[in-house]
Amino acid sequence: MQTSRLIEELAPAGTSGSPSRETVPLRFAQIEMAVATDMADLKSDWHRLQAIKLNSLHQGFDWCEAWVKSHGRTLAVVVGRIGGRAVFILPLDIVLEKSIRIARLPGNHYNNLNTGLFDPALEVASAAELKPFLHMLRTALSPYADLVVLDCVPLSWRGSRHPLSALATTENQNHSFQLPLFPNFETTLAQLNAKTRRKKFRSQSRKIEAAGGYDHVIALDADEKHALLDTFFRQKAARLKMFGLPDVFHASEIREFFHRLIDAPTDGTDTSLTLHAIRMRGEHEGHVVAIAGVSRKGDHVICQFSSIDDSICPEASPGELLFWLMIEKSCREGAALFDFGVGDQPYKRSWCSQETVLHDILIAITPKGSVLKPLMVLATRAKAAVKHNPRLYALLQKLRAAKTNKAA
Repeated sequence: MQTSRLIEELAPAGTSGSPSRETVPLRFAQIEMAVATDMADLKSDWHRLQAIKLNSLHQGFDWCEAWVKSHGRTLAVVVGRIGGRAVFILPLDIVLEKSIRIARLPGNHYNNLNTGLFDPALEVASAAELKPFLHMLRTALSPYADLVVLDCVPLSWRGSRHPLSALATTENQNHSFQLPLFPNFETTLAQLNAKTRRKKFRSQSRKIEAAGGYDHVIALDADEKHALLDTFFRQKAARLKMFGLPDVFHASEIREFFHRLIDAPTDGTDTSLTLHAIRMRGEHEGHVVAIAGVSRKGDHVICQFSSIDDSICPEASPGELLFWLMIEKSCREGAALFDFGVGDQPYKRSWCSQETVLHDILIAITPKGSVLKPLMVLATRAKAAVKHNPRLYALLQKLRAAKTNKAA
């Protein structure tokens, strides 16, 4: 049974006798729910739940705090307790869209994986068993929101079912892509076409060495972190402009959000955001040709963003080279999964052996939310239909580029 396996993982090795409070199966029917608006009041519960392997780092305290402070808003944090113990936390950012209050997870479209924070002893519930939960949620959130949107939720993640999977409303238009890692990098490569990969890496290395060589930079100093992040914003803006696409990092509050993330404290190998780069030597000394921002929680590494500058040595594919180096380093440091995040791109498919289907959970809180919910579902399904049709998607990208260029 799913719950039994989770309980075994949670229980300390070698324990016997009666199960402790932490290992007793917990049911949604036992939950008492409340909404908090001060994150600090929940910090100890938050840190306990975010440490659980299956819970996404995007709902971690530092990630949510950086979003709140950069946007100047207060979260509505839904907390479920059983016997006084917090068994789930759902942080929600409330934004007014066309007079309707939409509650989303902090980070919004900049998140690559959303789970909420759930105690692993909480049993996966059926739709019928979740009816009292939904009633409590509507009662608790009605002063704050009309519609709750939990997007990019994997119903099955690393062998476990999401506790709210029965509430899945529609498949998200995007999938995410992962590469399982092994301590031996050669074993990791063996999942792919290892011979071709190694040949490509040697070719890239020769070409970039012929142009003066390079350093694999990992920003550690605070000034270096912020300077490299600003370089990424410039590099990404130029790259998107080249393709006639809008700059999704343009807004000052989004840039501040990522600047706050790189200042968040690290915990061993765990980090909210670390910047890697390929920096040229020789004739092009100091020129950064590729940048990537990665996060790590436990054995899970997520690439949050990346960019390239192909004005120098484009034939060396510096972006591909950087991924090789980051994945190799992740293997050495004991990571088990390298996540390329949401969005279907050829370079992701070339690296990844695992594709994760994501779903959206939409919960109407008020009559206004009930009206908007089916419209949002239709919009998501329309986006999915377009993305799964290469010709139609290419046409849409051309129209989008034309609109962006006209606006510029």
